[in-house]
Amino acid sequence: MKQVIYKCLKHECTCEFKTSDKDGVNCPICKSPIIPFNINPTKEELRKVKTYKELKSKTMVSNKSWEEFRNSGLLWWINMILHTFGWSIVVEVEKDGSITNVYPARVKFRGFANEFNTEGYIKVSEYLNNESSKLLKESKE
Repeated sequence: MKQVIYKCLKHECTCEFKTSDKDGVNCPICKSPIIPFNINPTKEELRKVKTYKELKSKTMVSNKSWEEFRNSGLLWWINMILHTFGWSIVVEVEKDGSITNVYPARVKFRGFANEFNTEGYIKVSEYLNNESSKLLKESKE
């Protein structure tokens, strides 16, 4: 079967892999869309590139954005734990919603107001509801 070399479309990701006919498959590293990069590779070019299966099976860490971490409710959850020790992960957010800085900090306050706790529990519950099947599958791999 003819092998094709694919590339990830995400600018920050440098993933390249070889496989045959992978229409609809996403990058095995960051899950972004892919595009055929070399549809007629030489044997030498194919030798230099890993297979989709090799990359997928070795992917133990997937980079995520601070926005995704924050929107999932996990930043709130982790900060609840860190507050116990007088620490927090501080996220500086601009008016347009973009995150410009993230850093650990010592804090004198503990916990959050009820409205933030309610929002946090809802976000974490939604995250678990949406991701539970994937989390279970990953835990068994």
